[in-house]
Amino acid sequence: MSERDYKHVVQDVTNLYIGAKLTYGEMLDIDEIPFKFKVILSRYILKEMSRETNIENHIFFMKKEDMSYMIYKKLKAKFRLYVFDEEKESYIAHDLKIEDIVDDEYLHENMNTIFVEEMHISKINLLGVQ
Repeated sequence: MSERDYKHVVQDVTNLYIGAKLTYGEMLDIDEIPFKFKVILSRYILKEMSRETNIENHIFFMKKEDMSYMIYKKLKAKFRLYVFDEEKESYIAHDLKIEDIVDDEYLHENMNTIFVEEMHISKINLLGVQ
């Protein structure tokens, strides 16, 4: 895996996809990230997290009382995770909301074997955060 794998920003008319390996600091420096999301990062998420933290690491240590949890919940952000299935002996893709990740003890216990690919945000939901 190269250093640039899963450090992407893709958007279309209605959606924003951000690679989970990007740090919050890198997101602030990327022109393709919408200004509104950069404001949310600066105003809320970076008050709790360092610029060197990436999405993949952050979501497994989030608590329900964290502002970042409330922001991702308000954004209705979804995270694409690949979880190893021992019966099938392969990774299975899951698109989960932050509530599902924070509440799932199995994910937390096995976070070292879980691969987070990206975060998906609808631009309509992005406009709803003030």
